[in-house]
Amino acid sequence: MENPLMLLCDIGNTTYHFFDEKKSYKEDAKFFNPLLINERVFYICVNAEVKERIKPLENWVDLSLYVDRKKYYDTMGIDRIMACEAIANGVVVDVGSAITVDRVREGVFEGGFIYAGVRAMQSCYKNISVALEYSFNFELDLDKMPKNSRDAISYGYLKPFCAEVLSYGMPIYLTGGDAKLFERFFADAVVDDTLLFKGMKNIMKKANLC
Repeated sequence: MENPLMLLCDIGNTTYHFFDEKKSYKEDAKFFNPLLINERVFYICVNAEVKERIKPLENWVDLSLYVDRKKYYDTMGIDRIMACEAIANGVVVDVGSAITVDRVREGVFEGGFIYAGVRAMQSCYKNISVALEYSFNFELDLDKMPKNSRDAISYGYLKPFCAEVLSYGMPIYLTGGDAKLFERFFADAVVDDTLLFKGMKNIMKKANLC
């Protein structure tokens, strides 16, 4: 690495997600050996088992220790916090297995909510009735009332969510694996799959770690 200080890692339940300014890549959380990394790594982790494994490694630096937790609530995930730390004003919409929406104004976290992710909600409808087993229509016009079952469940899922996010009248930052699916509903949104890492770098700067 040309700049080992900037080797960042977001550790989730299934992967280590590395980012080194030039590229990002993932390793399987079950099989990857963190001892293979000699560089200094700045990380966040929501995987309790992995966190215990890397805690004794001196070159792995836990950035959650440098966060001012008083700005957030106790049970808020560190990944959400880091995404919020990336912006000064706006709404962070992180679209993954769950969707999190967090509002930041002048650098202050104002609150947020958690919404079911796409696959989770599709499964919910299927569990109600096999007649409702549809994939969501992301080409739907949310200004028109639906006239078929697929569009009806799509509208019921998308319209309230999009209307709520838009009602804040703030810049929208889309991130996460399914962010592209929602892009057309938020015309002026910034789509940024490195948002969390930008927040990590901001924490490092505040803590004089880089």
